[in-house]
Amino acid sequence: MDRSPDEDVAAAFSSGQPDALALVYQRFGTLVYSIAVRSLRARSDAEDVTQQVFVSAWQSRSSFDRGRGTLGGWLVTITRNKVVDALRERQRDSRVLLQVAGGAAVTAPETPPDQVVDKIVLADELAQLPESRRLVMVLAFYSDLTHEQIAHVLGLPLGTVKSHIRRGLQRLRSRLEADGVAH
Repeated sequence: MDRSPDEDVAAAFSSGQPDALALVYQRFGTLVYSIAVRSLRARSDAEDVTQQVFVSAWQSRSSFDRGRGTLGGWLVTITRNKVVDALRERQRDSRVLLQVAGGAAVTAPETPPDQVVDKIVLADELAQLPESRRLVMVLAFYSDLTHEQIAHVLGLPLGTVKSHIRRGLQRLRSRLEADGVAH
């Protein structure tokens, strides 16, 4: 079972076979960890998120639909959600520390308003992309995966991944230029 195609691994995982979780972890643990560590920049936080991802995936394995995507893509989505949760928790912790310290010695970094607006517009434009193209763009630019890694995770041909990225960038650029955001 160790060299089974991803579809066989996904079927074993969905049905709750005893060794399936270990096999899924062997196949996708490095990918999940690398996304987490690149996003969180702290090994201990990335290790926690990786564990949370696989626990969550195992507990909700009945919700995985092989008809809607690959197991790797599903795990990447769970990872993204867990990373967002961890980042939100960091922000809450920072606010609490600032309140406790009275804000005397520590001040939160001030982001210029125009950069905040640019980020919001960019996130909105990404949300307008078709789901498959948006997922490829997020994996490429927010998770810093290579084209080959994205193709493997999503089960897409390499050429399709490259086309999605090129078309996604073209659309984002034209939309941002039309909105006056691109400089």
